[in-house]
Amino acid sequence: MHIEPGVVDGAKIILGYGTVALAAGVTVKAAAAAIRENGVGPLLLRGALATLLVFCFFEVFWHHPVGVSEVHLILGTTLYLLFGLAPTALGLAGGLLIQGLFFAPADLPQYAINLTTLLAPLFVMHALAKKIVPAHTAYVDLTYGQLLKLSAAYQGGIVAWVAFWALYGRGVGAENLAEIASFGIAYMGVVLVEPLIDLAVLAAAKSLHALKHSAVVEKRLYEANAA
Repeated sequence: MHIEPGVVDGAKIILGYGTVALAAGVTVKAAAAAIRENGVGPLLLRGALATLLVFCFFEVFWHHPVGVSEVHLILGTTLYLLFGLAPTALGLAGGLLIQGLFFAPADLPQYAINLTTLLAPLFVMHALAKKIVPAHTAYVDLTYGQLLKLSAAYQGGIVAWVAFWALYGRGVGAENLAEIASFGIAYMGVVLVEPLIDLAVLAAAKSLHALKHSAVVEKRLYEANAA
């Protein structure tokens, strides 16, 4: 989902600073709520773990340029289910920054744009999760169908934001539209595969009873909401 250097350049990059500022505001609000509920320690621990995983997803896992961006197996839904909203947002921001600073400096000018592309769909997925996942259901008991809806919301959001940035930066020329379409089609495979990975991760978590009351994972992973 990294926007290729040059797709959005010059003064147009300024819009990314505005969108990421809004995303940062939502992240701060979510972090404050997490601290009130569980304290600072769990937030920092989960955020650090999410950062490490995000960096691995970007640099170690398969990734390939397609059209105007790159296809990554980001596993944003997986991170969200394991760690919760605020730690996942911090992990996405931290992992993307580490990658840019040490491995892909050409991506740093687009950092705000790329971070917006990662965070905005996360917040939408979080809102949809409240409707998709019944209050009496713990995350370890989710079905493939429910996970597919969450993955489609997140990955579909990424595709939508990439398309927006590409259209904003390059316009509606035929070549640009074709590259956007090829990127979107390539990401459909991620939408189908991610729920299977989620099921495997949740099954593993379900068998690891020691994590049930651990600060390492989101409480909702094992416990349904009281409401």
